[in-house]
Amino acid sequence: MIESSSVPYELRFQSLFDSGRGFAFPCDPSGLVDLDQLSDRARNNYLYARAMVGRELAVPAVRRNH
Repeated sequence: MIESSSVPYELRFQSLFDSGRGFAFPCDPSGLVDLDQLSDRARNNYLYARAMVGRELAVPAVRRNH
């Protein structure tokens, strides 16, 4: 899995119902996630998050990684 500190951006899917929950994945400045660099679990979570946009999760946003 990619070290979060080595990737300056993340694609964040925020929960529509609980502001403290969501998913975040390392990405490039345009929001492209390299699926080959994700672990199997992270890849499954990413695909789930994409499928749940508008149902459980907000449209994702690209953010600078702290």
